[in-house]
Amino acid sequence: MSDVSRQNADTAAEQQANDKVTGSATDSATDGATDGATGATEQAAQPTAYELIGGEARVRELVDRFYDLMDLEPQFAGLRALHPPSMDGSRDKLFWFLCGWLGGPNHFIERFGHPRLRARHLPFEIGISERDQWMRCMAMAMHDVGLSEDLQMRLLQALFQTADWMRNVAR
Repeated sequence: MSDVSRQNADTAAEQQANDKVTGSATDSATDGATDGATGATEQAAQPTAYELIGGEARVRELVDRFYDLMDLEPQFAGLRALHPPSMDGSRDKLFWFLCGWLGGPNHFIERFGHPRLRARHLPFEIGISERDQWMRCMAMAMHDVGLSEDLQMRLLQALFQTADWMRNVAR
């Protein structure tokens, strides 16, 4: 696959997962109705996942708990091994990315451009075990910070698609 094809595939997969988290709760409620004067959809009145979580401070809390668990829990040792000794940069990048992915400010894009998640993760061997560790760690973090069960399920479904797309080894 050429670099352009891979980037287009990355963009399509990321957009599909993003649509699930930012649009799934609102699409059925509005049926895409638009305001005739502005063309804006009524969806705009529905809260984003970012707002449902509680904004920037709560996204930071989620990310910090995620990385704390990765550091503390032996079940995430394989995932932890993929990260540098200091995870400060990783914490910031996931925080910046999630803010935008959840429907809030696009901090990551402002700093680095398009996320190109798969391309950025290709240097790391990511298989089923790493994907599943990442998902379990995020599920635990969501539970620990007190996200509602409905929101946890919605986010985990969307995140699974992205996490599965990151796999680059067969194991």
